[in-house]
Parts: sequence; C-alpha cells; structure tokens
Amino acid sequence: MIVSKRLEEIVREAGRIALSQWPGHGHEVENWEKQPGDPVSAVDLEVDRFLKRELGALLPAAGWLSEETSDHPERLDRGLIWLVDPIDGTRDYLRGRSGWCVSVSLISAGRPLIGLLSAPARDEEWVAVAGQGASRNGSPLVASSRSEFAGARVPTDSLPKQDRDLAIVDKPNSIALRIAMVAADEADLVATLRWGFEWDIAAATLIAREAGAEVTDAFGHPLAYNKRDPRAFGLLVCAPQIHADAVERLAERAARIALVTKD
Repeated sequence: MIVSKRLEEIVREAGRIALSQWPGHGHEVENWEKQPGDPVSAVDLEVDRFLKRELGALLPAAGWLSEETSDHPERLDRGLIWLVDPIDGTRDYLRGRSGWCVSVSLISAGRPLIGLLSAPARDEEWVAVAGQGASRNGSPLVASSRSEFAGARVPTDSLPKQDRDLAIVDKPNSIALRIAMVAADEADLVATLRWGFEWDIAAATLIAREAGAEVTDAFGHPLAYNKRDPRAFGLLVCAPQIHADAVERLAERAARIALVTKD
C-alpha cells in the first residue's frame, strides 16, 4: 500500500504523545465531561492540536473535521478533508485500559481514501488505502467470512435477550478498534443503534471494507462523509454473508430508535 511516509510518522507520533501521558503507565491526566457521559482530557486536546498543525502542513488544501475542534462550514467546499478523532476510546484511555487509538482518515469526494489507526498501548498500527487493501503492523488483513448469523462474534459488554444467539467477545471502548476487529477476523459483527459522528468511524470503516467486510449504516445504506450534519444513524460492519440477516434483525429497532433520538 502506498501511504505517505510522513503521514504514517505523524499519526505514529500522535500515538506516542498520547501514550507518554497514559494513565496505564501511572500518569495523572486532567479530564472533564463536555456533557454528561462524554469525557475529554487535556491529552485529547494536545493530540488534536498536533494533528491539526502537522496534517495541515502536509496537505494544506484539505479541510478539517475533528471531534475536539469547532466545526467550520468551509470544509464543505473542500474536495479533500481530514477526519480526526485524537483519542477514540477516551474512557479506556482514562481508566488505563488499552482499548483506545488515534484515528485519522483522509476523505475525498465524500469517501475515505486513506485510514490510519495508531493503538500504541496495543502495539498496533492499522492502515488502509482505498483499492489497495488493509494491514495491521504490515500484515495484510482478511475480514471475517462467517456465513451463519447465529453464533456471530460481537464485541460488546452484554446482549439483549433477542440477540443471545450471538457470541460475546472482548470489547475495547474505541468503536474504531471494534470495527477493526471485524477486519482482522477477531469479530464477525459490529452494530450500533445510535447517532454517531463521522470522525469516530471513517478510518476504521475503510480498514474493514478494504479487508473485505460489508460496511453500511444500520439500515443497510452506504455511508457518506463530509456532510453538513456529520452524523449518521447506526453502523453495521460485518462479514458479507451475514449482512442481510443483520439488517433484518435490526431494522425494526433501528427505525424506532432513530425516530425518537434524532434531535
């Protein structure tokens, strides 16, 4: 895969900045809640500033959309845009658990062109380029090929009663790392039934898609990026042969929850 060496260095350094202050190594990190249940730390902001400066210098023509930066509508006029989550999985980061990563994606004409995840607490670097495949630590990835929906591995803490024919596997707090588990054939299905933001999923969904997984919203529709409203309802990443079953299983719940929770 052809990825700018400088881009890989930037994302790797962002991971090192976060790791150097990680509570898992005994550090204390200033943190607070942006709103109830939505934690952020001083390190999130430091990594965000670093990435904005370095990625901006690398590709000045690209726009910018990040979880920790105020949104500017000028990004809508850019053909290229960086989508960034400086620390995806902040809860795990603050608890000293390894389920967090730095997520960076370059979007071209509404679709991911390049996706990178740096998960230094796990010694993992994930890379994908549209049309060129995906890798973890340089090894090519081949996604889950499961054909039976019952028994599908799902990274979650628990399952509702109607889904207990599925199998629970370890769940990192980072949604990006959960998606990447499907790319690495460590899970068969990741599904969310909530409104989420583009920066959470852009890099990881490209990694999953390039590894051979099916990637859609909760209704089975394609995802788009750099929208005026940078949200989509739900996410479905899974082995291709169980995608139709997953959409059918989730359809009624997805429609009901989306209607109630949109605004």
